[in-house]
Amino acid sequence: MGVLGTISDVLEASTESANRGGGTGDGSKGAYWCHDCSERIRDVDVEGEGSPACPECDGAMEFERSPSSTGCAC
Repeated sequence: MGVLGTISDVLEASTESANRGGGTGDGSKGAYWCHDCSERIRDVDVEGEGSPACPECDGAMEFERSPSSTGCAC
């Protein structure tokens, strides 16, 4: 394979994808966020059903990523 083929492969691999490796494989689909105080809790760290209350302000948190979305939920 030539240099151009290698560059092409790297560019294809670097495009945004919902399945970008590097994760811990713990089944996380995103995170809950409190927009008032910027608190973040990963979905796998939440016990029970439904959205958790923010530990800082006790407000409702919002889920910020769907399984089919691209980009980072960080």
